[in-house]
Amino acid sequence: MSGDRTGLPDHRAVVVPEWIDYNGHMSEAFYVLVFGHATDALMPEVGLDEAYRGRSGCSLYTAEAHVRYLREVPEGAGLTVRTRVLGVDAKKCRLVHEMYAAGPAGRGGASGGSAGGSAVATTELLMIHVDQGAGRAAPFPEPVRECLASLVEAAPEWAGRSIGPVPRG
Repeated sequence: MSGDRTGLPDHRAVVVPEWIDYNGHMSEAFYVLVFGHATDALMPEVGLDEAYRGRSGCSLYTAEAHVRYLREVPEGAGLTVRTRVLGVDAKKCRLVHEMYAAGPAGRGGASGGSAGGSAVATTELLMIHVDQGAGRAAPFPEPVRECLASLVEAAPEWAGRSIGPVPRG
């Protein structure tokens, strides 16, 4: 994770006891929850804040997601999610989130996650701008589309992958 990048702020969270599963680490559902909160944090940064949503009746919906669970995360770990915009057109955008973890808060780890190291999880998202009243995709307002376009970064090497077939054997 680059500490000197500009653009979107990182999203931070701490793994709470309720997120720990029967295997003793963060349950898969809560990785998705944290990624969802990172998407929520992106929205006001690009002009899709609560006032916009109330005024326009439009919002950002997740149409497709691909999550990779790379490492176990313990209770108390500080999480940092870095968001990148990979592309945008009139009605949709492609995002990735990369989640990093630091040791449990108060035990030598940063409470907000790591400033470096390897990702513990990633997700790639296809987001659609939706007119909720009409129930269908709608064009982004031009300032929002321009803002998203100004944030576009090169895709990380892992983006664009899919799940392949399981070999028979």
